[in-house]
Amino acid sequence: MKLLLVEDDPSMQITLQRTLGRQRIDVRVCGDGAEAVTMWRALEPDVVALDLSLPNLDGLQVLAQARAEGLRTPVLLLTARGTVGDRIMGLNAGADDYLPKPFDLDELEARIRALRRRSHGVMTDMGLNPQQIGGLRFEPANGAIYNRAELLELTPRELALLKALMMKPGHAVTKERLFELVFPGETEVQYEAIEVVVYRLRKKLVGTGAVLMTMRGLGYLLRPEA
Repeated sequence: MKLLLVEDDPSMQITLQRTLGRQRIDVRVCGDGAEAVTMWRALEPDVVALDLSLPNLDGLQVLAQARAEGLRTPVLLLTARGTVGDRIMGLNAGADDYLPKPFDLDELEARIRALRRRSHGVMTDMGLNPQQIGGLRFEPANGAIYNRAELLELTPRELALLKALMMKPGHAVTKERLFELVFPGETEVQYEAIEVVVYRLRKKLVGTGAVLMTMRGLGYLLRPEA
């Protein structure tokens, strides 16, 4: 497992490289915000741990630039900023989780592994044939979903949810199953959080020719637009 750590504190870099390295996580370090996206693109890490306070570009700017370039790697924000506003800004910019400093190293490892499972877990049950519903096309070979010829911009949670639905065309997928795929191992997340992901995904599906339906008592279903 490959982790890109974007953190400018040398002592934190060394500590996390040593600690996570013992757990078979290959930690690559970048200490400069301006270089982070270039390194991110070159390394293709499984997860990015991103500090908000960085030289040249701050973490939110790095995250916004990466998402704008189509880099969909799950991102865990690491920061001493503890306000709700900072947390909301980070999540709205495309982060997937948030861990305030100081943090427990065991919790850090658990969150990193949960993010990796979330982004890779749906692929274990998939073949290599493209799946298409309306104008949406899922390519298992690269894990991307397209709206006709254009890459559909999704957060990792939205992507996990949409993949699960596209693999069951015409069939409802239960909320319980979707929660397991979208929030794997995250016991602190409220069950209703899946509804937030569904709400955001529905807005992004407008104009794709696909409709995300709520099937009362059954779960959610993706079907072509009538």
